[in-house]
Amino acid sequence: MPVLRWIRRNLVVIAGLLTLAYMILPNIVVMVFSFNKPKGRFNYAWQQFSLDAWKDPCGVADLCGSLSLSLQIAFWATLGATALGTMIAFALVRYRFRARGAINSLIFLPMAMPEVVMAASLLTLFLNMGAELGFWTVLIAHIMFCLSFVVTAVKARVMSMDPRLEEAARDLYAGPVQTFLRVTLPIAAPGIAAGALLAFALSFDDFIITNFNAGSTVTFPMFVWGSAQRGTPVQINVIGTAMFVLAVLMVLVGQLIASRRKSNARN
Repeated sequence: MPVLRWIRRNLVVIAGLLTLAYMILPNIVVMVFSFNKPKGRFNYAWQQFSLDAWKDPCGVADLCGSLSLSLQIAFWATLGATALGTMIAFALVRYRFRARGAINSLIFLPMAMPEVVMAASLLTLFLNMGAELGFWTVLIAHIMFCLSFVVTAVKARVMSMDPRLEEAARDLYAGPVQTFLRVTLPIAAPGIAAGALLAFALSFDDFIITNFNAGSTVTFPMFVWGSAQRGTPVQINVIGTAMFVLAVLMVLVGQLIASRRKSNARN
């Protein structure tokens, strides 16, 4: 039958679209319920279309404070993890030294290790050091577990770089700094950007490691968890929808810039 032949021919595409729909469905539900009219403590049932939550997203006490704190931690954790991860990635790819293989293996440990194990280990470290749990312990913990993801992303990009481009720059009398800034860094930039975006998303979204090492500090994921015990305000759906739309726009802008670069290179 023609229908069966069409399904067989497009089976991979159909499976991919169904998987994508399954992944996006929770975000669509959150987006729809951000326009729900609040009624009672729990807002899990649709009541009526309303823009009240969008007009006052900070209407719930401490919500915007926890959101601001999460954004600050994610920003500084992204800067720290990206800077350290980029240097580690270049060192692992470009240089030969003792224990290089062991370090390569250790880099993947935080990615393979359950978060609760890493959270408990970091908490034990901070307590033995006598550190006061709070903003700085959360920031250090986030940098440590984001580091592996940045190293992996940047390392993959650096390994695919053509060394002849840097050799050509040196042949044209460019110094080491000029070669790095004008040749190496622009080529490695997509990998660095990918690692930075991944680190930001992981840091902003993290709950387990933060919960162990935050002390009295309350980030946005911890606020959402605490609110779910007492009642879920509609404003949480508003913040979730705004973050989702912002992430989608960033991806679309990145794809548009990449497509324009490809078209310019062909012309």
